[in-house]
Amino acid sequence: MRRLNHWIMTLPTPYTLPIYVCGCTASGKSALALELAQRLGGEIISVDSMQVYQGLDIGTAKPSKAEQALIPHHLIDVVDLDEPFDAARFVTLAEAAVQDIRQRGKVPIFCGGTGFYFQAWQGGLSTTPKAPDALRAELEATPLAALLEELQAKDPQTYERVDRSNPRRVIRALEIIRMTGQPVAPAPAPIPCEKATLVVGMEWAADSLRARMDQRVDLMFQQGLVAETQALLERGLEHNRTAMQAIGYRQVVENLRGERDLKETIALVKLKTWQFARRQRTWFRNQLQVEWLPASDSSSVTAWATAVQAKL
Repeated sequence: MRRLNHWIMTLPTPYTLPIYVCGCTASGKSALALELAQRLGGEIISVDSMQVYQGLDIGTAKPSKAEQALIPHHLIDVVDLDEPFDAARFVTLAEAAVQDIRQRGKVPIFCGGTGFYFQAWQGGLSTTPKAPDALRAELEATPLAALLEELQAKDPQTYERVDRSNPRRVIRALEIIRMTGQPVAPAPAPIPCEKATLVVGMEWAADSLRARMDQRVDLMFQQGLVAETQALLERGLEHNRTAMQAIGYRQVVENLRGERDLKETIALVKLKTWQFARRQRTWFRNQLQVEWLPASDSSSVTAWATAVQAKL
């Protein structure tokens, strides 16, 4: 009996700590997370600021119904278009999901590309107070060019690093500057992985990654992105400032208004997707301690998953 007990104690302990699969659009995150979940007995927590919205399916490359039936997914379709959603709510729901998953002996696998949500989960939320409604309304009514001019004059460093094509980011920076009288605090140092033992992402050559993104955009339009956007407009898409920032939907809305034809719209979505991906790559390199897996057109999800398992 003593020998049996010793043998049992030396068996590998089942892996139950969280794993992060992160990176930019079309890098293979979802496929890897799905494969790991099947191998390790895991469930997936989406880290995507747009997949939380019901109806934003095609344009966010939301996991299919079959994939969600195969492996439980959390934080997908949790709010309707008329509901607000932010990083604070993400953290609250993610904490509940992790607790639920681990209580059942499963592995939480975070998967997504919304860097701010990763940052909020690991490093906490900013303590800067919410801007007064009057200040936000004033800034939202100001042309973007004027906002950028003010930001460049008051905080050149933030002007250089902020996404200047994203009005929400520019407005938030100016809110902080006006409320505090100080420049926006620089991005924190790389976050230690206190809530996960492993953070992985796929490292693609730029030309290969961009080709994958272009193929994904083409597929989205073939699957009916225009019709989906039209249906979402009828449900109030234009009234949700966050959802309207989603790449693909905003450009299609402009197409439906007659601002550009479909061919030009598809080309613009491809360009915007690539620009966004470059910002994602920079953020993950600077803010998370990621173990990058080599990726190429000859790579396989099986090989990636095997490499991740070897690191556990």
